[in-house]
Amino acid sequence: MTPSTRFRHSGTALAHSLSPAAWRGAFHMRPADAIFTTAIKVGIAATIVLVAGGLMGQPQLAGMAALGALTSAFGRYQPYRRLGRMMAIVGVGMIVAITIGVLLGAAGVPMVLQILVLSLLAGLASHVFTAFRISGPGAVILVFAAGVGSGYAHSFTDMALPIVAMAIGVVVGWFAAMAPALWVPLAPSRLAVARGISAVIALESDDAGSRTAAAAALRSARGSVTISAGTLNENSSRSRRLHQHAEQLHLLLDDAEATLALFQTSGSGSRGDALARLGRHKSELRKVRGIPMLSIQVPAPDNAVISSRGTAPQGFLSTARGEFAARSSIHQALRMALAAALSGWVAVALGLEHPLWATMGAIAALQGLNYAVTVQRSIQRLVGNVVGAAIAVVILSLSLGFWPSVVLVIAFQVVAELLVLKNYTLTTIAVTPMALIMTGLGSHLGPDAALSRVADTLIGVVIGTLVAALSISLADRHHLPTKP
Repeated sequence: MTPSTRFRHSGTALAHSLSPAAWRGAFHMRPADAIFTTAIKVGIAATIVLVAGGLMGQPQLAGMAALGALTSAFGRYQPYRRLGRMMAIVGVGMIVAITIGVLLGAAGVPMVLQILVLSLLAGLASHVFTAFRISGPGAVILVFAAGVGSGYAHSFTDMALPIVAMAIGVVVGWFAAMAPALWVPLAPSRLAVARGISAVIALESDDAGSRTAAAAALRSARGSVTISAGTLNENSSRSRRLHQHAEQLHLLLDDAEATLALFQTSGSGSRGDALARLGRHKSELRKVRGIPMLSIQVPAPDNAVISSRGTAPQGFLSTARGEFAARSSIHQALRMALAAALSGWVAVALGLEHPLWATMGAIAALQGLNYAVTVQRSIQRLVGNVVGAAIAVVILSLSLGFWPSVVLVIAFQVVAELLVLKNYTLTTIAVTPMALIMTGLGSHLGPDAALSRVADTLIGVVIGTLVAALSISLADRHHLPTKP
């Protein structure tokens, strides 16, 4: 790779950030399903800790606990056996983050050094989340927690309560997210099977790429079912019943794979009947309870679509061990840490009151999977913060008491979770006032804080985009126009 090649690729990337296509894409509404489950979990967890904290006369600690309860927003759609582990990792990370924050605050560490430490924390968290394939709000939440802890602790005697509050919030969030496993243990797997079936139903006969994607969706669903079922315990009626239901889901996947094989046979007259049957399966699977029963003999899939039924997916820890050494993840972690640190330091140099918000702006932007997504998230975060800040100015001007603020925090959290898969701009519009109100629980936060957040966010997304463009991989070409 020559320097001129690198410069041309980075220049093209920077030009993309100003292109009309990039800005249009930032406002695109994506289709999303099953959006209510996580939103309800997050809302319940936040309500429990905020109400409990308010009744105990600890509004500021209640806000910290509510931040810990956001653990329930991670690992969306994962089988419960895997979700519990993922949220445990996130929860430990949240507790470590606020511990680091209160240590920095209690020790009186200068903000410039705090930014460096929290930027390194963000890079490490990004690497860990990527290795364990943990989806959700990402490393920005850990830095937010550390920043809140740093702002609270002014001496070493102030350290214990924030850590305890965060731990309580994490535990409440974990139980709120895992509670449905008691009565609908296969719910994530049923959704995965429904999505796999949807991919088959949406196929075009001449689209080989879509057929490959559908086959991958069916394999993923198969793995989800296997994980959810776990090891059969003959002495447990619950385990036997779980495996019976899992077996039925495997049969549905067999049917979907057999239908998928029909797309490789031109002029197959049975394809229409098979697709109609899959459509009925999909509708049943998306109900709260119940698994459709097959009343036909499912033909075995041919060699082109071999069923992976009965094959256990790669273990949670073994998968992560392999990912920790991935160069792409290490590269992403390093440039996130760099962008986060530079953004915070620039905000300090400009005399802004909340430089960690600039750090978080860069982190949020660089959580994209590729440069095109980074640009999109930067635009979305900036526009969302501007609109969200305008809403926050009005709310903060009203000087609401604790309980009205609690209602707003919960409402904004639920709305954000409902919108996060559809459009990040709308999500940020809800998150911005929610974060400001939560930060101000138990302390006065004026309308000027909302304007400061916009300025900090602008610094963060601009520097984040610049770092992403200058460090872009030559293999990252998602931002380039598609050739006809």
